[in-house]
Amino acid sequence: MEIAVIGSNMVDLITYTNHLPKAGETLEAPDFAIGCGGKGANQAVAAAKLGGKVMMISKVGDDLFAPNTVANLQQQGVDTRYVTTAPGTSSGVAPIFVDEQSQNRILIVKGANQQLKPADIDAAADALKACQLMILQLEIPPETVYYAIDFARQHDIKVILNPAPAVANLDIQYACKCDFFMPNETELEILTGMPVSSDEEVKLAGQSLLKRGLKNLIITLGSRGSLWMSNDDLHQVAPVTVRAVDTSGAGDAFIGCFAYMLVKTGNILEAMQQASAYAACSVTERGTQRSYPDAETFQRFLNVH
Repeated sequence: MEIAVIGSNMVDLITYTNHLPKAGETLEAPDFAIGCGGKGANQAVAAAKLGGKVMMISKVGDDLFAPNTVANLQQQGVDTRYVTTAPGTSSGVAPIFVDEQSQNRILIVKGANQQLKPADIDAAADALKACQLMILQLEIPPETVYYAIDFARQHDIKVILNPAPAVANLDIQYACKCDFFMPNETELEILTGMPVSSDEEVKLAGQSLLKRGLKNLIITLGSRGSLWMSNDDLHQVAPVTVRAVDTSGAGDAFIGCFAYMLVKTGNILEAMQQASAYAACSVTERGTQRSYPDAETFQRFLNVH
Protein backbone atom coordinates (compact mmCIF):
# COMPACT_ATOMS: atom_id res chain seq x y z
CA MET A 1 0.00 0.00 0.00
CA GLU A 2 1.04 3.62 -0.63
CA ILE A 3 -1.62 5.49 1.38
CA ALA A 4 -3.31 4.57 4.67
CA VAL A 5 -6.53 6.30 5.65
CA ILE A 6 -7.40 5.96 9.33
CA GLY A 7 -10.84 7.40 9.81
CA SER A 8 -14.54 7.43 9.40
CA ASN A 9 -17.13 5.99 7.11
CA MET A 10 -20.70 7.24 6.99
CA VAL A 11 -23.93 6.46 5.20
CA ASP A 12 -24.98 9.68 3.48
CA LEU A 13 -28.73 10.40 3.59
CA ILE A 14 -29.01 13.24 1.08
CA THR A 15 -32.10 15.43 0.75
CA TYR A 16 -32.26 17.96 -2.11
CA THR A 17 -34.52 20.83 -1.08
CA ASN A 18 -35.59 24.23 -2.34
CA HIS A 19 -35.26 25.62 1.17
CA LEU A 20 -35.07 24.27 4.69
CA PRO A 21 -38.22 24.12 6.84
CA LYS A 22 -38.75 26.42 9.79
CA ALA A 23 -39.37 25.02 13.28
CA GLY A 24 -42.63 23.02 13.20
CA GLU A 25 -42.95 23.28 9.42
CA THR A 26 -43.21 20.29 7.07
CA LEU A 27 -42.08 20.73 3.46
CA GLU A 28 -41.94 18.40 0.49
CA ALA A 29 -38.43 17.97 -0.93
CA PRO A 30 -37.98 17.18 -4.63
CA ASP A 31 -35.35 14.44 -4.36
CA PHE A 32 -33.46 12.07 -2.04
CA ALA A 33 -30.47 9.74 -2.35
CA ILE A 34 -28.49 7.34 -0.19
CA GLY A 35 -24.74 7.25 -0.68
CA CYS A 36 -21.54 6.07 0.93
CA GLY A 37 -19.60 8.82 2.66
CA GLY A 38 -17.66 9.81 5.75
CA LYS A 39 -14.55 11.95 5.51
CA GLY A 40 -12.14 9.05 5.84
CA ALA A 41 -13.91 6.84 3.32
CA ASN A 42 -14.37 9.74 0.90
CA GLN A 43 -10.66 10.57 0.95
CA ALA A 44 -9.71 6.91 0.55
CA VAL A 45 -12.06 6.46 -2.41
CA ALA A 46 -10.84 9.62 -4.16
CA ALA A 47 -7.22 8.49 -3.97
CA ALA A 48 -8.10 4.93 -5.02
CA LYS A 49 -10.23 6.04 -7.98
CA LEU A 50 -7.23 7.91 -9.35
CA GLY A 51 -5.10 4.77 -9.13
CA GLY A 52 -3.60 5.00 -5.64
CA LYS A 53 -2.90 1.87 -3.61
CA VAL A 54 -5.02 2.68 -0.56
CA MET A 55 -5.81 0.80 2.65
CA MET A 56 -8.35 1.89 5.22
CA ILE A 57 -8.65 1.36 8.96
CA SER A 58 -12.22 2.00 10.06
CA LYS A 59 -15.23 0.64 11.97
CA VAL A 60 -18.67 -0.20 10.64
CA GLY A 61 -21.79 -0.86 12.69
CA ASP A 62 -23.62 -4.08 13.38
CA ASP A 63 -26.49 -3.20 11.04
CA LEU A 64 -27.85 -3.33 7.49
CA PHE A 65 -25.65 -0.45 6.31
CA ALA A 66 -22.32 -2.16 7.10
CA PRO A 67 -22.07 -4.80 4.31
CA ASN A 68 -22.84 -2.20 1.67
CA THR A 69 -20.21 0.16 3.08
CA VAL A 70 -17.49 -2.50 2.96
CA ALA A 71 -18.55 -3.73 -0.49
CA ASN A 72 -18.51 -0.17 -1.82
CA LEU A 73 -14.96 0.44 -0.58
CA GLN A 74 -13.82 -2.80 -2.20
CA GLN A 75 -15.52 -1.91 -5.49
CA GLN A 76 -13.68 1.43 -5.48
CA GLY A 77 -10.33 -0.30 -5.04
CA VAL A 78 -9.75 0.30 -1.32
CA ASP A 79 -8.13 -2.47 0.77
CA THR A 80 -10.65 -3.26 3.54
CA ARG A 81 -8.77 -5.90 5.55
CA TYR A 82 -8.83 -3.57 8.54
CA VAL A 83 -12.41 -2.31 8.26
CA THR A 84 -14.01 -4.18 11.15
CA THR A 85 -17.39 -4.40 12.87
CA ALA A 86 -18.28 -2.81 16.23
CA PRO A 87 -20.81 -5.25 17.76
CA GLY A 88 -24.10 -3.80 18.99
CA THR A 89 -23.40 -0.40 17.43
CA SER A 90 -25.03 1.48 14.55
CA SER A 91 -23.03 2.56 11.54
CA GLY A 92 -22.20 6.24 11.24
CA VAL A 93 -24.78 8.25 9.30
CA ALA A 94 -24.76 11.74 7.82
CA PRO A 95 -28.06 13.46 6.98
CA ILE A 96 -27.17 16.02 4.29
CA PHE A 97 -29.40 18.84 3.04
CA VAL A 98 -28.53 20.44 -0.31
CA ASP A 99 -30.28 23.66 -1.36
CA GLU A 100 -30.93 25.28 -4.74
CA GLN A 101 -27.58 27.08 -4.62
CA SER A 102 -25.78 23.72 -4.20
CA GLN A 103 -24.75 24.62 -0.67
CA ASN A 104 -24.91 21.82 1.86
CA ARG A 105 -25.70 21.48 5.56
CA ILE A 106 -24.58 18.28 7.25
CA LEU A 107 -25.29 16.51 10.54
CA ILE A 108 -23.17 13.53 11.53
CA VAL A 109 -23.96 10.66 13.88
CA LYS A 110 -20.59 8.98 14.47
CA GLY A 111 -21.93 5.58 15.57
CA ALA A 112 -19.30 2.85 15.10
CA ASN A 113 -16.66 5.44 14.22
CA GLN A 114 -16.47 6.22 17.93
CA GLN A 115 -15.24 2.66 18.50
CA LEU A 116 -12.08 2.98 16.38
CA LYS A 117 -9.32 2.60 18.98
CA PRO A 118 -5.50 2.60 19.14
CA ALA A 119 -5.67 -1.20 19.29
CA ASP A 120 -7.03 -1.16 15.73
CA ILE A 121 -3.89 0.65 14.60
CA ASP A 122 -1.71 -1.91 16.38
CA ALA A 123 -3.63 -4.71 14.65
CA ALA A 124 -2.70 -3.20 11.26
CA ALA A 125 0.85 -2.22 12.23
CA ASP A 126 2.73 -4.36 9.71
CA ALA A 127 0.64 -3.09 6.78
CA LEU A 128 0.87 0.51 8.00
CA LYS A 129 4.65 0.43 8.22
CA ALA A 130 4.82 -0.21 4.48
CA CYS A 131 2.80 2.94 3.64
CA GLN A 132 4.32 6.23 2.51
CA LEU A 133 1.49 8.50 3.65
CA MET A 134 -1.19 8.48 6.35
CA ILE A 135 -4.41 10.54 6.21
CA LEU A 136 -6.37 11.38 9.38
CA GLN A 137 -9.53 13.35 10.21
CA LEU A 138 -11.51 14.08 13.40
CA GLU A 139 -14.62 11.90 12.99
CA ILE A 140 -12.93 9.25 15.15
CA PRO A 141 -11.80 9.54 18.81
CA PRO A 142 -8.97 12.06 19.34
CA GLU A 143 -6.85 9.56 21.27
CA THR A 144 -6.85 7.33 18.18
CA VAL A 145 -5.80 10.25 15.98
CA TYR A 146 -2.97 11.17 18.35
CA TYR A 147 -1.85 7.53 18.63
CA ALA A 148 -1.76 7.25 14.84
CA ILE A 149 0.34 10.41 14.54
CA ASP A 150 2.87 9.04 17.02
CA PHE A 151 2.93 5.72 15.14
CA ALA A 152 3.62 7.55 11.88
CA ARG A 153 6.45 9.55 13.42
CA GLN A 154 8.04 6.39 14.81
CA HIS A 155 7.97 4.72 11.39
CA ASP A 156 8.82 7.71 9.16
CA ILE A 157 5.39 7.92 7.50
CA LYS A 158 4.23 11.31 6.24
CA VAL A 159 0.97 12.53 7.79
CA ILE A 160 -1.92 14.66 6.52
CA LEU A 161 -4.29 15.81 9.27
CA ASN A 162 -7.62 17.17 8.09
CA PRO A 163 -9.08 18.82 11.24
CA ALA A 164 -12.69 18.14 10.33
CA PRO A 165 -15.05 18.54 11.97
CA ALA A 166 -13.02 21.22 13.72
CA VAL A 167 -12.73 21.28 17.50
CA ALA A 168 -11.36 24.30 19.33
CA ASN A 169 -9.49 22.12 21.84
CA LEU A 170 -7.45 20.20 19.24
CA ASP A 171 -3.98 19.48 20.69
CA ILE A 172 -1.83 21.74 18.53
CA GLN A 173 1.31 19.86 19.57
CA TYR A 174 0.05 16.83 17.68
CA ALA A 175 -0.93 18.97 14.70
CA CYS A 176 2.66 20.23 14.62
CA LYS A 177 3.93 16.65 14.33
CA CYS A 178 2.06 16.29 11.04
CA ASP A 179 3.60 17.10 7.67
CA PHE A 180 0.41 18.74 6.37
CA PHE A 181 -2.43 20.37 8.29
CA MET A 182 -5.40 20.86 5.95
CA PRO A 183 -8.48 22.77 7.24
CA ASN A 184 -11.07 24.64 5.24
CA GLU A 185 -11.76 28.30 6.03
CA THR A 186 -14.58 27.53 8.48
CA GLU A 187 -12.40 25.06 10.37
CA LEU A 188 -9.57 27.59 10.40
CA GLU A 189 -11.92 30.12 12.01
CA ILE A 190 -12.95 27.63 14.72
CA LEU A 191 -9.35 26.59 15.42
CA THR A 192 -7.98 30.11 15.69
CA GLY A 193 -10.98 32.18 16.82
CA MET A 194 -10.03 34.69 14.11
CA PRO A 195 -12.13 36.03 11.20
CA VAL A 196 -11.61 34.53 7.72
CA SER A 197 -13.95 36.55 5.52
CA SER A 198 -11.16 37.84 3.24
CA ASP A 199 -7.94 36.39 1.86
CA GLU A 200 -5.95 38.71 4.09
CA GLU A 201 -7.81 37.53 7.20
CA VAL A 202 -7.24 33.92 6.17
CA LYS A 203 -3.51 34.58 5.90
CA LEU A 204 -3.40 36.23 9.32
CA ALA A 205 -5.26 33.30 10.88
CA GLY A 206 -2.93 30.89 9.13
CA GLN A 207 0.14 32.75 10.36
CA SER A 208 -1.13 32.43 13.93
CA LEU A 209 -1.01 28.63 13.54
CA LEU A 210 2.38 28.62 11.85
CA LYS A 211 3.80 30.59 14.78
CA ARG A 212 2.72 27.69 17.01
CA GLY A 213 4.89 25.26 15.04
CA LEU A 214 2.92 23.89 12.07
CA LYS A 215 5.04 22.69 9.15
CA ASN A 216 2.76 23.04 6.13
CA LEU A 217 -0.70 24.60 6.30
CA ILE A 218 -2.98 24.08 3.31
CA ILE A 219 -6.33 25.89 3.54
CA THR A 220 -9.14 25.01 1.13
CA LEU A 221 -11.28 28.05 0.30
CA GLY A 222 -14.04 26.61 -1.87
CA SER A 223 -14.73 28.83 -4.86
CA ARG A 224 -11.71 30.96 -3.89
CA GLY A 225 -9.22 28.16 -4.45
CA SER A 226 -6.64 27.05 -1.89
CA LEU A 227 -3.66 28.45 -0.01
CA TRP A 228 -0.38 26.81 1.00
CA MET A 229 1.47 28.48 3.85
CA SER A 230 4.71 27.54 5.59
CA ASN A 231 7.40 29.55 7.32
CA ASP A 232 9.22 29.82 3.98
CA ASP A 233 6.47 29.82 1.36
CA LEU A 234 3.07 31.23 0.53
CA HIS A 235 1.28 30.05 -2.62
CA GLN A 236 -2.30 30.69 -3.70
CA VAL A 237 -3.84 28.22 -6.14
CA ALA A 238 -6.70 29.56 -8.22
CA PRO A 239 -9.97 27.64 -8.39
CA VAL A 240 -11.20 25.88 -11.51
CA THR A 241 -14.49 27.50 -12.44
CA VAL A 242 -17.43 25.15 -13.04
CA ARG A 243 -21.19 25.15 -12.61
CA ALA A 244 -21.63 23.55 -9.18
CA VAL A 245 -24.48 21.07 -8.72
CA ASP A 246 -23.57 19.67 -5.28
CA THR A 247 -20.56 20.70 -3.16
CA SER A 248 -20.88 17.76 -0.72
CA GLY A 249 -17.53 16.03 -0.28
CA ALA A 250 -15.53 18.50 -2.35
CA GLY A 251 -13.00 19.07 0.43
CA ASP A 252 -12.50 15.31 0.76
CA ALA A 253 -12.04 15.03 -3.01
CA PHE A 254 -9.32 17.68 -2.76
CA ILE A 255 -7.48 15.84 0.03
CA GLY A 256 -7.73 12.43 -1.63
CA CYS A 257 -6.37 13.76 -4.92
CA PHE A 258 -3.68 15.79 -3.15
CA ALA A 259 -2.51 12.67 -1.29
CA TYR A 260 -2.40 10.61 -4.48
CA MET A 261 -0.46 13.28 -6.38
CA LEU A 262 1.92 13.92 -3.48
CA VAL A 263 2.88 10.24 -3.35
CA LYS A 264 3.16 10.13 -7.14
CA THR A 265 5.21 13.31 -7.71
CA GLY A 266 6.40 14.69 -4.37
CA ASN A 267 5.51 18.17 -5.68
CA ILE A 268 3.23 20.04 -3.24
CA LEU A 269 2.17 22.83 -5.57
CA GLU A 270 1.41 20.47 -8.45
CA ALA A 271 -0.57 18.25 -6.07
CA MET A 272 -2.63 21.27 -4.99
CA GLN A 273 -3.34 22.32 -8.57
CA GLN A 274 -4.50 18.83 -9.49
CA ALA A 275 -6.55 18.58 -6.29
CA SER A 276 -8.28 21.89 -7.01
CA ALA A 277 -9.31 20.64 -10.45
CA TYR A 278 -10.41 17.27 -9.04
CA ALA A 279 -12.60 18.93 -6.41
CA ALA A 280 -14.10 21.19 -9.09
CA CYS A 281 -14.92 18.17 -11.24
CA SER A 282 -16.60 16.49 -8.26
CA VAL A 283 -19.07 19.34 -7.66
CA THR A 284 -20.47 19.05 -11.18
CA GLU A 285 -22.25 15.84 -10.13
CA ARG A 286 -24.52 14.95 -7.21
CA GLY A 287 -23.34 13.06 -4.14
CA THR A 288 -19.96 12.52 -2.53
CA GLN A 289 -18.03 9.41 -3.60
CA ARG A 290 -20.28 8.82 -6.60
CA SER A 291 -19.27 12.26 -7.91
CA TYR A 292 -15.52 11.53 -7.77
CA PRO A 293 -14.09 10.88 -11.23
CA ASP A 294 -11.75 8.01 -12.01
CA ALA A 295 -8.40 8.76 -13.67
CA GLU A 296 -9.77 8.58 -17.22
CA THR A 297 -12.78 10.81 -16.51
CA PHE A 298 -10.58 13.29 -14.65
CA GLN A 299 -8.16 13.48 -17.58
CA ARG A 300 -11.06 14.32 -19.90
CA PHE A 301 -12.09 17.09 -17.48
CA LEU A 302 -8.54 18.47 -17.47
CA ASN A 303 -8.44 18.46 -21.25
CA VAL A 304 -11.47 20.80 -21.29
CA HIS A 305 -10.51 22.95 -18.30
